[in-house]
Amino acid sequence: MGVDLNHTIVWCTDQAASAKFMAEILGRPAPRRFAHFDVVDLDNGVSLDFANAERPIAQQHYAFLLNDADFDAVFGRIKDHGIDHWADPGKSRPGQINHHDGGRGVYFPDPDGHLLEVITKPYGSGG
Repeated sequence: MGVDLNHTIVWCTDQAASAKFMAEILGRPAPRRFAHFDVVDLDNGVSLDFANAERPIAQQHYAFLLNDADFDAVFGRIKDHGIDHWADPGKSRPGQINHHDGGRGVYFPDPDGHLLEVITKPYGSGG
């Protein structure tokens, strides 16, 4: 039996704005509606299903593996939008990217403070 992640719910204060932000920053098609969710589809069949939270939102972390050209495009949009970014999840290296395993990575927040990350090589894959 194989196991694949199909979707996850991203809790937010304004699901339409958060889904639009994610789609725009990642260069994805506009979100689609499904039931009460705003859905952002990814290339591997996984979807991010945005939903409004009725209680305080716990910060989550979402990491996305990109090729080099897509990383450049996403990082360009991060800079163009003036979004804070860091080379590490502890936010101790502001304005920088990391080069783990011979790749590149950067962390940045979404509108609700979830810590998003884009990387070009899986961590632990070697340099």
